[in-house]
Amino acid sequence: RVKVGWENELQLGDHVELTEFFRKTYGPTGVFNAQPFEGSRSWAGARPELRAIAYDSNGVAAHMGCLRRFIKVDGVDLLVAELGLYGVRPDLEGLGIAHSIRFMIPTLQELGVPFAFGTVRHALQKHIERFGRHSQLTVLSGIRVRSTLPDARLDKPPTRIEDALVIVLTLARSMSDWPTGNFIDRNGPEL
Repeated sequence: RVKVGWENELQLGDHVELTEFFRKTYGPTGVFNAQPFEGSRSWAGARPELRAIAYDSNGVAAHMGCLRRFIKVDGVDLLVAELGLYGVRPDLEGLGIAHSIRFMIPTLQELGVPFAFGTVRHALQKHIERFGRHSQLTVLSGIRVRSTLPDARLDKPPTRIEDALVIVLTLARSMSDWPTGNFIDRNGPEL
């Protein structure tokens, strides 16, 4: 079963269960990736406002978060629903992102945003492109994305720039309305 709900609908037990899920899911990709999920903190950077959570008999099976925000594509302001906090339990890999996006589409359309936007590692390119063949999703490469760090620290600059794959899901407008450019300013921490 999949539950799509607002952040303020989650109970403490939900956050604790998600925290454990993220530590087990992100931990194998590097200890640093699991580090933000301590105690009952079920988010890494920006906190989502909506979540799609898939459950099976073993608990949380997959997760995707959503947060509305303005980004700048080469200086052009653009309202998007940022998608992030992708996670699929390791024993179910290959079933997660595509299904999570499908479950989120009706909710994303209700939000009235023209596009959904997200970034993924280059290692997921084939998986994302395979899903994109059957949806209104476009994968963009060669784009640098600037984000703020979730916490201001004295030993690090306040922003970071990365070369990630950008995914754009058209909702209320066509891809021809997406601004051209090779630099996106997230104006906040990554989801």
